[in-house]
Amino acid sequence: MTIVKPSLTSHSPPLPSLLSPLCCSLPTLLSPFLILLLLSSFHPHYPSFPLPSSPPTLPFSPWISVPFSRNYTSSLLARWLTAPPCNNSLTTEISLPSTPITVPSSEITTLTFHALDESGKRQCIGGDYFETDLSSPSWKSRPPVTDHGNGTYSIHLQVGTGFTGEFNFTITLLFRSFLGLKHSPERFKFRKELRNIPVRFAQSIVVLPKLGICKSDDFSREVWSGRWTRHTESRDCKIDEQGRYRCLGPDFPCMQPWCHGPLGSLESNGWVYSAHCSFRIFTQEMAWQCLDKKWLFFWGDSNHVDTIRNLLNFVLGLTDTTAVQRRFDQNFTSPNGVWSVRITNVFNGHWNETRNYLGVDSLDSEEYRQLLRGYFSDEESVPDVAVLNSGLHDGVHFLSLKRFVQSAERAARFWDEVMRHVDARRKRRPRIFYRTTIATAGYARDLAFNPHKMEVYNGIMVEKIQKKGLLRNGGGVVDQFDMSFPWHYDNRCSDGVHYGRAPAKARWRDGEVGHHYFVDLMLCHVLLNAICNE
Repeated sequence: MTIVKPSLTSHSPPLPSLLSPLCCSLPTLLSPFLILLLLSSFHPHYPSFPLPSSPPTLPFSPWISVPFSRNYTSSLLARWLTAPPCNNSLTTEISLPSTPITVPSSEITTLTFHALDESGKRQCIGGDYFETDLSSPSWKSRPPVTDHGNGTYSIHLQVGTGFTGEFNFTITLLFRSFLGLKHSPERFKFRKELRNIPVRFAQSIVVLPKLGICKSDDFSREVWSGRWTRHTESRDCKIDEQGRYRCLGPDFPCMQPWCHGPLGSLESNGWVYSAHCSFRIFTQEMAWQCLDKKWLFFWGDSNHVDTIRNLLNFVLGLTDTTAVQRRFDQNFTSPNGVWSVRITNVFNGHWNETRNYLGVDSLDSEEYRQLLRGYFSDEESVPDVAVLNSGLHDGVHFLSLKRFVQSAERAARFWDEVMRHVDARRKRRPRIFYRTTIATAGYARDLAFNPHKMEVYNGIMVEKIQKKGLLRNGGGVVDQFDMSFPWHYDNRCSDGVHYGRAPAKARWRDGEVGHHYFVDLMLCHVLLNAICNE
């Protein structure tokens, strides 16, 4: 195992901030102390005083980030299809020791190891899919994994300042040698926890960048590497008769900088998600004021249906959400009758909304394509915001990765044509956000829409629509895959394929009564942060 720490840069105030007291506060120069100091420089009877020194500089570290290749698809296909001959064997172990380690907080610590086959021999190609989890009672994140393509992998650990103490770091090998990308991958699953390493994060003097509230430009990042943090909890919180976990008061405040607003309204018993920036948790009034007179258009899988229903119910305070179906177009009015918002949703699992498992190939239907075009051409106005997603159905439908790439390119061309028609009408284009597909949970981790395949499909779709320029001008990415991944190991927060199922005090898939729905509620607020940053 190799542990690598990055070189740290000096972090000190910029020159103007140090000079400003001398430049802008002349009366200070006439203080008795400074007069005495000046006299001492040339009169022997006055004592000498040392000049004040500059503030000490502190080492600086960036937050973890995941680079996104501009040639994501071509490099992926090259690695998978033109891999050099190797051991002709599959990975069963890794060279990383399982002994406890101590590392500094704030800094990025990199652990590098080799994939090993059954005989202990090093692999010489990549393609293994490792699930990583870093957890404590107040922290959950997915440490990024770098596949170097030669059987060597690096995992990057980091926790925020103040999150010192004991953590559990686990590494699970889910699929090997790109086998999760197969059409029917269940028979190839490995799903073995290879390491559960106690990690102690010690206090560090390293300074991290301030985590500010997300601005419009922050959504231009293609891949997120966030974390869930918990700053309070109610230890005796129980599910209520409506199946809800109202553990904290609805107005219980966020701890900045990790979020801003009423944390209690997430019904997460203290958990909140942040990434390269932090998110505002909207009050009902703030959300309505933002959405008033807007038209929101959604195209994606059935997770959109849950998210829209939860937005209307939990955030906007509407109890009648019966209109929210796989395909609908509806105006909603605020409880006080002052504000309104139009929401359109078109399911893309199939051109026939009662069926499944076509994914982006639902665009094969001319009638379906014309339906979509109509929302952007048949009326005087066009949607203000479009939230697109490819969805879980792609994982089941496509027989090969190459076939999905072709359909992703066609989908990007279709939406580009739609937007060009908007331009031709001299209308303002909608701001487009791509909501990445979730990390399937529990039993679904092994199936056709497993996390390995969905992460790859997300990358391909982001690249294709980005190259068409569809995410410019105030749009971007909302990475629900990263948001959901820390909770995908079991079914407490998901039925396997949805994270936003309505609360119910009933037996859940995992045998317990009730389930958690806060991952999708967090997504509602992340989307509001995107939509309201114009």
